[in-house]
Amino acid sequence: MRPIKIITDSCSDLGKELREQYDIDYARMNTVYNDKETPASLDFEYYSPKELYDLMRSGERVKTTQVPPAEFERIFTEYTDKGYDIVYIACSSKQSGSIHTAEIVAKDLMEKCDASIFCIDSLNACMGEGALAIRAAEYRDQGLSAEEVYSKTMADRKKINEFVTVHSLDALKASGRVSGSSAFFGNLLGVKPIIIADKNGVQTPIKKVKGRKNSIAELVNLLADVITDAENQRVYIAHADALEEAEEMKKLVEERIHPKEVYIGYIGPIIGASIGPEALGIWAFGKEVTFEG
Repeated sequence: MRPIKIITDSCSDLGKELREQYDIDYARMNTVYNDKETPASLDFEYYSPKELYDLMRSGERVKTTQVPPAEFERIFTEYTDKGYDIVYIACSSKQSGSIHTAEIVAKDLMEKCDASIFCIDSLNACMGEGALAIRAAEYRDQGLSAEEVYSKTMADRKKINEFVTVHSLDALKASGRVSGSSAFFGNLLGVKPIIIADKNGVQTPIKKVKGRKNSIAELVNLLADVITDAENQRVYIAHADALEEAEEMKKLVEERIHPKEVYIGYIGPIIGASIGPEALGIWAFGKEVTFEG
């Protein structure tokens, strides 16, 4: 059986430690500022998280691109040339067109080599996408074939539960990540929206909570209601330059949910440019997501 490489993209927000631990690579998207495109590095090689989020705090807009075809050709070929099959975990198709580009590039490459390339719409982004990539890597490490990894990972997509809060939906609205009719959720004095990835992978505000601390506590409460087998899994927390609050959330998770592990990481350049500074989110596997926005 051929070895398998798990590949994701810049929307997965997997830190270097997790990527190395699970042998995961990623395809680079780009950020665009002042007409200059810069690879969206999950290790913040070209600017620090503070530099990115301070730019947005000053009112500047940072735009993003999906994964270019040439980048998929580069990363897929790198591993097919080494004899790997590939399972690519993509950002939700409701948030990025990268999955469609990947499918086109993969089809073309498979006509030229013996490798299999499977592309999965994760229905998620940020650590939800990253968690699914890690789950795929775990299946690979159990000795499953690429097709089996693909099938089992596809079945897990709707078991990822996401709960995110932001100071305002302005950045999400500007980037087209939420519908305009939802924008009022983030613009009422002191009211913080709670956002989920619905069953179709659409970022959807589901409720509003008065005050930042209350919204953080509500994220933990919502996850506690849906998480399954908590003692045997990792809970993921990601933040947009709000480490102190992420640490507070970690304590609440440990007290309320008692998971095996809690991981804290940055919201990377692509998701960060779309969601804005001080965003805070939490992810874990649990009950199937059935809500449709």
